[in-house]
Amino acid sequence: MGTSDDGMVTDVTQRSTERAGGRRRALLLENIHPDAASVLEAAGFAVETMGRAMDEAELCERLPGFDVVGIRSRTHVTQAVLQAAPDLLAIGAFCIGTNQIDLGAATRGGVAVFNAPFSNTRSVVELAIAEMIALTRRLTDKNAAMHDGVWDKSAAGSHEIRGRRLGIVGYGNIGSQLSVVAESLGMTVLFYDTADKLALGNARSCGTLHELLESVDIVTLHVDGRPANRQLFGEEELSSMRPGSLFINLSRGFVVDHGALRAHLESGHLAGAAVDVFPHEPASGAEPFVSELRGLPNVILTPHVGGSTEEAQQDIGNFVAGKLARFVAEGATALSVNLPGLDLHEMAGRSRLLYIHRNVPGVLAEVNSLVAQRGLNIEGELLGTRGEVGYVIADVVPEPPADLLVELGKLDATVRLRVASPPA
Repeated sequence: MGTSDDGMVTDVTQRSTERAGGRRRALLLENIHPDAASVLEAAGFAVETMGRAMDEAELCERLPGFDVVGIRSRTHVTQAVLQAAPDLLAIGAFCIGTNQIDLGAATRGGVAVFNAPFSNTRSVVELAIAEMIALTRRLTDKNAAMHDGVWDKSAAGSHEIRGRRLGIVGYGNIGSQLSVVAESLGMTVLFYDTADKLALGNARSCGTLHELLESVDIVTLHVDGRPANRQLFGEEELSSMRPGSLFINLSRGFVVDHGALRAHLESGHLAGAAVDVFPHEPASGAEPFVSELRGLPNVILTPHVGGSTEEAQQDIGNFVAGKLARFVAEGATALSVNLPGLDLHEMAGRSRLLYIHRNVPGVLAEVNSLVAQRGLNIEGELLGTRGEVGYVIADVVPEPPADLLVELGKLDATVRLRVASPPA
């Protein structure tokens, strides 16, 4: 393995099905569902699991020698971690977000990243609906009173969500499904997204965030973790909300100014809030939870459990582990976060070249020329590009000789080269 002048990493001749000295190795952190380990073990991996997150220093020490790593939201895979783990082929984010991974460094090193963009959508939607009902019916107040021995059967301040106006900020997979479910419960749905999105059902798109905020009774955030969303909701946005409205954030902790949110809750401008994500979240249950929102009776706080249902976690475990296994064995990158999405089927009886390269003109011609010079036949081939990288999958017969792999590795554009052997 070497490093080019622009920081691209070259890994010339790694076999995909096994490595010298034993099976492929996978490290799964943060209580990933056991089905993930089962999927990887069935694919021939030796799997090690851990119930907690790791910090950068621990990852740098622990990760060398592993081919894939699975994480959730609390483990951060930095450039330093990637540099310390030259054998790493792929990272699985067993969640939706990938902002805890240095995607640029992963791409430059030819490390594929996969996540689960759809698997926990329904779980987050159901929590959002549950919190809307709990806040509009004042169930938290009723529950606290009952535990204090107070029987308060009054309907004062309790409302149905039917007929309420819901404002969804971020109309992606979760926001759009929430739109459909909320409308089926009789709510009027408005949404705001920075990208043009097709409105589902009778939902209506708002031209600006301010237009949405001044028009709805409940605001719920479902934005992604891009840096531009940091402090998306602060004093100005909270002040624009209608008096007596409700605020829900199940997206990212850093998008909201919690100090400003507390002030608007204490003043009575906002009737209540439900928050599942926080700027700083404990790395484990042993670390205390600290937040400016603690102690407010009209606030529901949950420990980042929007996607934490058994159904969602099982689905995520199977989905991401399957993506990792197929990438290592076959080079498939469909739904990869950072590499071109390719999936070439029918590799039986062929050897497969998996060639990640810098996205510059003429690479495919060079690869095919070198293959042809050695009398090999290409029986299936795909090329895709994405940003600074390109990816070639080529099935060749007979098996490529070692000198071809050396020559391919010497090409200026080479980032990473592997060979997948045909299945038994």
